[in-house]
Amino acid sequence: MDKLKIIICDDSTAVRERLVSMVLDLPEVDVVGQAEDVPGSLEAILRSRPDVVILDIRMPGGNGIDVLRKVKKMTPAPKVIMLTNYAYAQYRKESNEASADFFLDKSTEFDQIPLALEQIRQDLRADASLAPGGGERTGA
Repeated sequence: MDKLKIIICDDSTAVRERLVSMVLDLPEVDVVGQAEDVPGSLEAILRSRPDVVILDIRMPGGNGIDVLRKVKKMTPAPKVIMLTNYAYAQYRKESNEASADFFLDKSTEFDQIPLALEQIRQDLRADASLAPGGGERTGA
């Protein structure tokens, strides 16, 4: 598998910079785009076709959960890590119903992003090995 392509969507420049620094310290990861609002997020995701989107819920121009719903209709759909300061039960429920892969609270779970990315990497590798033409074959 090539490098894991990631897009970071958050209205805070400081959070985006911290995320870029964090994920670029990981092996085989490339940040292929950033966005600070909903329209920019959708445009960056559609243009770059990332493996992973790190997505804030509250951003100018809309709602990150709406972005989540739209990108999960893509083929293939990227994995999405919802990262928010508003980790309310309602947002968690809506995110889960919209097929978020992870839901993390910025204030208490920020340090779990590398673990989430590694889990995603393992899942994508497993999926690739199960795809036709991938992985090991058994003969009769």
